[in-house]
Amino acid sequence: MAGVLDGIRVLDFGRYIAGPYCAALLAEHGAEVIRIEKREGSEDRFQAPVTPTGDGALFMQMNRNKRGMTLDPMRPEGREIVTRLVKTADVVVANLPPQTLSAMGLDYASLTAIKPDVILTTVSAYGRGGPYSDRVGFDGIGQVMSGAVYMTGEEDQPYRAQVPWVDFGTALHCAFGTMAALMHRRATGEGQMVEGALLATAVTLGNALLIEQAVIKPDRVPTGNRGQTAAPVDIFRTRDGWILVQVIGEPLFRRWAKLMGEDHWLKDPRFKDDISRGDNGAVVSERMARWCAQYTTAEALEILGKAKLPAGPVFKPQQTLDDPHIQAMKFFQPLDFPGAPRPAPVAKAPVWLTQTPGSIRHRAPVLGEHTDEILTELGYDPMAIAKLREMGIV
Repeated sequence: MAGVLDGIRVLDFGRYIAGPYCAALLAEHGAEVIRIEKREGSEDRFQAPVTPTGDGALFMQMNRNKRGMTLDPMRPEGREIVTRLVKTADVVVANLPPQTLSAMGLDYASLTAIKPDVILTTVSAYGRGGPYSDRVGFDGIGQVMSGAVYMTGEEDQPYRAQVPWVDFGTALHCAFGTMAALMHRRATGEGQMVEGALLATAVTLGNALLIEQAVIKPDRVPTGNRGQTAAPVDIFRTRDGWILVQVIGEPLFRRWAKLMGEDHWLKDPRFKDDISRGDNGAVVSERMARWCAQYTTAEALEILGKAKLPAGPVFKPQQTLDDPHIQAMKFFQPLDFPGAPRPAPVAKAPVWLTQTPGSIRHRAPVLGEHTDEILTELGYDPMAIAKLREMGIV
């Protein structure tokens, strides 16, 4: 089945997550994506290595469905290849600092001089226009500056999330922006620049916390896993593990109180609404903890499920892979990769379209796998390609 982005060519000069995952989402819906790397392999190729040659788990996820080539765009011969590539492209994705974009000839002015209707999708750590605009940063910078890390853990020990939610959130917003830009170009013939920023994503996803602080100044402090605006919202120990329980809203609290045998709490002013229950969350969590301690994880989840109360087990990574629902839903697609001891379970884009579903069609490329093929398409003959290799351009 044809993808909605069939016929769209994307050049991916990205690194790590924010740019590459944006391009991967476009590829999953039919775009042809060319990933351009350093000749020795870009840094993100080697994160969490899982093959003898060092190819990493992150790269396998970010770069499925892409063709790959190596290139040094800083030399004149490399710049010529970039020019030829841009002439064929609809979108250029590059989560690189502005000064690096300019040095590589990937800034918007340089790109539009080659192809006036091109779309440039770029990501920075802080966004343009503020005092930090020239600084570089990773996902964790957004986490810590948004207030999210302070509110996670205990007062004397903040914890950042191991999962890079700021990077992925930025990639999602940039893919959305790129699709909107493609729709605009289809209607008007105009390209444009699409910009994302890690810090902007982080404050957006944590906006409710910041709104509350700005409007009523509660000056909240962290409470570990316990929620603060409803209860019980916490992680509880069972006889053989841990579960998360989230009771939000009056109907759920009524069911929870009945299950606990605490119906009288429904008339207690401490628990009259979500925010009051959150303010008294320690009391509610203590009651829930005593209940959970009686049961195994499976038993507790069975009882809570029958009561229609949201709860889930705290899984180790292998338990996630082995979970029967996750397996039945086919969230992952196993992909072989040269040198890997077993297939990589690569997560598909978690959105389903009934008429134009996305698909993972092939694994991420090994280093420079399609360089000759792409250069041939750009008009280079075998002798010219051999010369480029001899010169260290590709």
